[in-house]
Amino acid sequence: MSLDMLYQEIILDHYKNPHHRGLREPYDAQVHHVNPACGDEITLRVHLDRDTVADVSYDAIGCSISQASVSVLGDLVIGKDLDEAMALQEEFLTLMQGHGKVQPDEDRLEDAVAFAGVARFPGRIKCALLGWMAWKDATVQAVARRAATASAAMEEES
Repeated sequence: MSLDMLYQEIILDHYKNPHHRGLREPYDAQVHHVNPACGDEITLRVHLDRDTVADVSYDAIGCSISQASVSVLGDLVIGKDLDEAMALQEEFLTLMQGHGKVQPDEDRLEDAVAFAGVARFPGRIKCALLGWMAWKDATVQAVARRAATASAAMEEES
């Protein structure tokens, strides 16, 4: 089996058997993103436990690439500290922006390496990035809310 075929199998498996699908509570932030180029949509929730990604859940409609990508995202970031999870997001972004010329680190990106071939097709890159951008936005919002809540609590005490 060729590497491209293996990668296609990984994407199809995550599409047919999605991980982390279904909006769950508790959550710290929720975002809704749409890919205007194709109409794919995602609503994604993130829950943090201090500096750790405790949960990612989502509801989405769209192509196999966008659906599989967000499934892989959850597998990668849940249980990671925020710095590590953000670093993984940046690595995936670099992979997608590499036009198929970036050699992914399989030990770090795990099943996300399957999207290396997608990067050769500019029209599909936004599909692969949809869930990742939603996750980043939700995580930034969750961290900002936590900081605002902590700041308000400190003001009340003074």
